[in-house]
Amino acid sequence: MGAIDKIIELHGSVWMTVDGENFGGRGRIGLLAMIAEYGSITQIKMSYKAAWDAIDKMNNLAGEPLVERLTGGKGGGGTRLTRRGTQLVENFKIIEREHRRFVDQLSSQAAGIADDLLLIRNMTMKTSARNQFFGKVSRIVRGAVNDEIELDIVSGQKVLATITHESTASLELTVGAEAFALVKASSIILTAVEESARFSAGNRLVGTVSRIQPDAVNTEVVIELPEGGTVVSIITNESAQALGLWSGNKACAIFNASSVIIAIPG
Repeated sequence: MGAIDKIIELHGSVWMTVDGENFGGRGRIGLLAMIAEYGSITQIKMSYKAAWDAIDKMNNLAGEPLVERLTGGKGGGGTRLTRRGTQLVENFKIIEREHRRFVDQLSSQAAGIADDLLLIRNMTMKTSARNQFFGKVSRIVRGAVNDEIELDIVSGQKVLATITHESTASLELTVGAEAFALVKASSIILTAVEESARFSAGNRLVGTVSRIQPDAVNTEVVIELPEGGTVVSIITNESAQALGLWSGNKACAIFNASSVIIAIPG
């Protein structure tokens, strides 16, 4: 079962700081609550010294006593919360309740969180390759030296890559594994779709020219693939003019399998 098939729930806790120093969370506030309930530290399942060390620290950070000792009386004294200590316990309960409500609301929206986390992680990947195709390995063909990796990408199209056996093993590539195909824009050859010429390149992605950006020497051509995704190619200005490329024209992006770099999500 994959991460996206499992039920994902969000949890969280609240703690407080004073001038950057840890004041306490549920554990220390719980100690105050038990003092209010039992009226004695000796009734709490915690060492006497550890309890008073925590109380002294909270008192110091609060700038006023939260717990005070009682002397004399029938029971020989005890401990109790001051008015400020009682107020702190009650307010912390309110904060925790509101925090729990907030986390529950986030958790109710967590059905697609695994997909979103993967998307965010993928979007932060940095590479010099202009073309980044995300998909799943659909086929692996073992060769004498190299392996051919077939990747199903957006719009039902495929990308072929030729990599070494060692790369296949180190990337732990198997059928169904998620991976990226990275291709530099300068490695993309453009042709008109209606051309009948045959090419030795193993990759042909067909789409519609969506943007053409010429500069002094080269032209950047962006081809939009069906159902989303794009291919970017950088060709000479002369080639762009010879092909008669215009926005809205059909075009085919061709590139060798050896020009494809395979990467996996980190």
